[in-house]
Amino acid sequence: MEKKVKVRRTIIGAMWVLYVAILVGVVVIFSMIARGSIGYMPPVEQLENPIDKYASQIISSDGKMLGSYSQSKENRIYVNYKDLSPDLVKALIATEDIRFADHSGIDAQGLFRAIVKRGILMQKSGGGGSTITQQLAKQLFSPGADNFMERLFQKPIEWVIAVQLERAYTKEEIINLYLNKFDFLYNAVGIQSAARVYFNTTPKNLKTEEAATLIGMCKNPSYYNPLRHNERTKGRRNVVLQQMYKAGYITKQECDSLSALPLTTKFNKVDHKEGLAPYFREYLRMIMIASKPEKSEYRGWQMQKFQEDSVAWETNPLYGWCNKNKKADGSYYNLYTDGLKIYTTIDSRMQKYAEEAVTEHVGNYLQPIFFKEKKGRSYAPFSHDIRPGQRDTILTRAMRQSDRYRAMKKEGKTETEIRKAFNEPIDMRVFSWDGAKDTTLTPMDSIKYHKSFLRSAFMSMDPKTGYVKAYVGGIDYNFFQYDMVNGGRRQIGSTMKPFLYSLAMLEGISPCDEMQHVAQQLTDENGRPYIPKNSSPKQVGEMVSIKWGLQNSSNWVTAYLMKQLSPYTFVRLLHSYGLKGFIDPVVSICLGTPDISVGEMVSGYTTFANKGIRVEPLYVTRIEDGYGNTIANFTPQMVEVLTEDASYKMLDMLQSVIDGGTGARVRFRYGIKAPMGGKTGTTQNNSDGWFMGFTPSLVSGCWVGGEERSIHFDRMSDGQGANTALPIFARYMQKVYADPTLGYSETEEFDMPEDFNPCADRISRDSTVIEDPSGIDKMFQ
Repeated sequence: MEKKVKVRRTIIGAMWVLYVAILVGVVVIFSMIARGSIGYMPPVEQLENPIDKYASQIISSDGKMLGSYSQSKENRIYVNYKDLSPDLVKALIATEDIRFADHSGIDAQGLFRAIVKRGILMQKSGGGGSTITQQLAKQLFSPGADNFMERLFQKPIEWVIAVQLERAYTKEEIINLYLNKFDFLYNAVGIQSAARVYFNTTPKNLKTEEAATLIGMCKNPSYYNPLRHNERTKGRRNVVLQQMYKAGYITKQECDSLSALPLTTKFNKVDHKEGLAPYFREYLRMIMIASKPEKSEYRGWQMQKFQEDSVAWETNPLYGWCNKNKKADGSYYNLYTDGLKIYTTIDSRMQKYAEEAVTEHVGNYLQPIFFKEKKGRSYAPFSHDIRPGQRDTILTRAMRQSDRYRAMKKEGKTETEIRKAFNEPIDMRVFSWDGAKDTTLTPMDSIKYHKSFLRSAFMSMDPKTGYVKAYVGGIDYNFFQYDMVNGGRRQIGSTMKPFLYSLAMLEGISPCDEMQHVAQQLTDENGRPYIPKNSSPKQVGEMVSIKWGLQNSSNWVTAYLMKQLSPYTFVRLLHSYGLKGFIDPVVSICLGTPDISVGEMVSGYTTFANKGIRVEPLYVTRIEDGYGNTIANFTPQMVEVLTEDASYKMLDMLQSVIDGGTGARVRFRYGIKAPMGGKTGTTQNNSDGWFMGFTPSLVSGCWVGGEERSIHFDRMSDGQGANTALPIFARYMQKVYADPTLGYSETEEFDMPEDFNPCADRISRDSTVIEDPSGIDKMFQ
């Protein structure tokens, strides 16, 4: 008996020793983990700031998110706890960690249950022992495990990190960190992106069933993918709803009714090429991350660009903003990871109307006419006047500029091999106005096909504040990424004429001055004659006013004015109008031969609507950091170009262009009655169609043309600016006026003196007032 008692005591003693040894061992191991002696323990600074990579948001002036800038696929947009739906938080706690409020990072009861049921009894339904805090620790600091043992060794480290996180953060902050970190697939990292991607809403406005769907995905987003496995994900959603009922967060009736609903999503792909204003978003990205220009980084033919960038660096606060401004820690801001909120001047409604106007006119009207004109033509998609060999030269250049060509060159392929490959049919996706299409074409035929589409660009801005309201850089960013608002330059044709007329007004010429409407001969600096042709036979040989000349876009009246003025003075004035590129001071510039961007033209025309004051386009009003602190404000930059009197004369003449001149289609075809000024423009061979239009509150500019200057309509009636560009402006304005939420009215008048007389100068010159006739008589005595 005593022997048995002794053995029992020995066993109990050994068990106590073993227990104490295990306990001490656990304490030692966890202490060593906490100190970083075993495994990986992140520094305290990382535990205090576990998420430092957030996408920056681009926000419209009416509060809509236009898009984001993120690092790789980490499209994580920070959201505060107060902006989370209560149902979202309840669903997470009910499903993942019902005792979340009571534990300090490790749920002993849940852990014991998991060990017994899953570890010992091997029950798959035994549940997991990980708390929300442990799952957060795993998301933040645990790399992917390759096998079970590796994952097993990660667990103790996560427990220690979880305890540390609980000490550093409140429960609300831990939930917020968890939901901001989780990857919901489709580039939707974090609950803000997920709510937008799957349901086109915000976390705060998620419905109960939507919140349950997203929380259900947290178990395994690939397995419970609502887009690919709808019924399976619906079942998981209903499990979450059932857990919410068990936790007392919703009633039985609510649970049953919500579970019966179909799982419907409003999927919005997160991609910088998708959504509203993609050209604008890319332009904004490029100027914000621009570095200080270094001359050595520019090629010889880029010196003009170097000069423009250098001026922008010094004078434009937004240009290179990320490389000019530092955070509190001394490092420069990172557009992709610092969670900035960039508040733009773009109005999402007006942007939508502008994009619709381009699609409706170019896609639905112009493009079918263009296809019909080129159908069956050997020179298609080019015009009939293309020079021999020029077509092959253009196509070869396009081939060599393609990504496919560069990739094959990098692989060491010869020119012969590459050309052969470019003429072999392959499967590809191509652009169409009805949506991208899968087809089989040779890469060379693909180049020809895409060149056959007309391109367009449009910008609209407020002439007083400089706020850019709409920005359409092209017809489709997925296929045509070249931005024609600020990147491309094309000849501007007759839209140049108002600039010349304004110089004439400054030099004392009156809109009512007259000249004989005949061909004008100008002489260049080399003594060679230059005689512009006139497309209109109106009033040949008759006396016409300067105002009539602008109203009817007469080249002869324009040439007459150019003879009175200096090309050098004109170029200086053009730079005051914001035209930044090199402009050769030759007499032919009066007819619009220089290449200018749409953005520069719109800025220039603000002068006419703003009493002679030009305003630079303003794209961003302010920038906030990830904590909501305003770190930058932007104000419009203005330049006085014209005297007030000269601006009134130009305003009067440009209104006549719309009321009865080349821009009259705005009135008789589109029925817009608002006070408005504008100018059409068409370049040689119809290569470029332009229209510039403005009201008291909006200045807009539109260009339409081919990718190459040799791609254009053959007939003037089809290719002139009044037919290609003006309708886009008119459709846009119709939509703007039809939307009462925007606040624009057709009854708004230009701010001009009621007694203004554009012919006052001429009257004063033609009239001689004699106060003392007798004095004159004495002169002849």
